[in-house]
Amino acid sequence: MIAGRTFWIIGASEGLGRALAHELDQAGARLVLSARSAGRLDSLAEEIGGTVRVVPMDVSDPASVRDAVAAAGEVDGMIYCAGFYEPLSVAEWKPEAVEAMCEVNFMGAVRVLGHVAPAMAARGRGHLVLIGSLAGFTGLPGAIGYGASKAAVMHLAENMQADLRGTGVRVQQINPGFIRTRLTDKNSFAMPFLMEPDEAARRVVHAMKSGRFATSFPRVFSWLFRAGRFLPRSLFLRLF
Repeated sequence: MIAGRTFWIIGASEGLGRALAHELDQAGARLVLSARSAGRLDSLAEEIGGTVRVVPMDVSDPASVRDAVAAAGEVDGMIYCAGFYEPLSVAEWKPEAVEAMCEVNFMGAVRVLGHVAPAMAARGRGHLVLIGSLAGFTGLPGAIGYGASKAAVMHLAENMQADLRGTGVRVQQINPGFIRTRLTDKNSFAMPFLMEPDEAARRVVHAMKSGRFATSFPRVFSWLFRAGRFLPRSLFLRLF
């Protein structure tokens, strides 16, 4: 399912994406690595060694996406984990930052998948993995832009799974909690069940090997977010 197959990791230069590159390499995958920072991708390719291709791409630029799709060529699987985050409440709303979160977290996925998903459907095989977030299950304080963009990615995965059932193309939605990265370093609040990127990457690869469409972790922490969609809002918000 993974060994010997080519996976394109979008958002590979830092955090979860970088850790995923190492984890998938250990699982025997061939890799195509994309992000905006060519330098960070080159250093990652050197760390991994072997057959790794670097394809710089800016997911907010349609021309860059088209060029990267052509350079990446036919791949067996794609993982979209490009992400941008800034903690913001309504009172602190920064239009440019909120728009950037929507651009990178959701619209970037739409741009790339618009090329990759139909091609996989035509071939009758492929594996598409979208990285959502526990923050995408329900509205949270201080998550203007981020929560909505991740909810959109999660919904998109559900749309694609519904359309691609029986085609030979697998779609998965994987929703992590807090991961220690340069993005979560911006948070001033306590982050329960905070994971290191390596641990989160192991869980993602484990989920990819499973037959499940949706995986959320850490499991116990995820129950709170999933239940939040059904609890009275006043009760749920008091928990935070």
